[in-house]
Amino acid sequence: MQKTPKRNKQSFASYEEPAVLPPDKKKRESRDDFVAVLPPEVCFQIFNELDIQSLCNAAMTCKSWNHAIENNDSLWKNHCLTVRAVCQREIDYDRQNGYSWKITLLRNYWKSKVKQEWLSGKYSNIHSRSSLPEKSMYPMDVDTWGEILEAELER
Repeated sequence: MQKTPKRNKQSFASYEEPAVLPPDKKKRESRDDFVAVLPPEVCFQIFNELDIQSLCNAAMTCKSWNHAIENNDSLWKNHCLTVRAVCQREIDYDRQNGYSWKITLLRNYWKSKVKQEWLSGKYSNIHSRSSLPEKSMYPMDVDTWGEILEAELER
């Protein structure tokens, strides 16, 4: 006679059946999702008001929002042009090489933040590497470091 292994009651208690939504709840959820209800132009206007972090967070909210945001390169253009104020050469290079506005932004966003801090003189009085904040460094080309050095010499 084979012994039946004892089952842990706790494992059964924590198991939940996958939720199957009743049809009326599905309808309510689609009404709550403005992307599913509103015209694309209106959704674009709403998403276009978001800052970069909020736009990225919105893209992770649900599949329909992600699809609407990820497939609309124009949503990323204004943010990319803002970054261009600091990283003009880099943005122009990426755009000339066929990168989308979104990819161009992703490639240059953190660089622009760090570069702006260096150019503004935030690190002018740092006397050793250990005095630098953790996010003060970013891989930058020789031309960018040249810009930063020129700004330091003018101070």
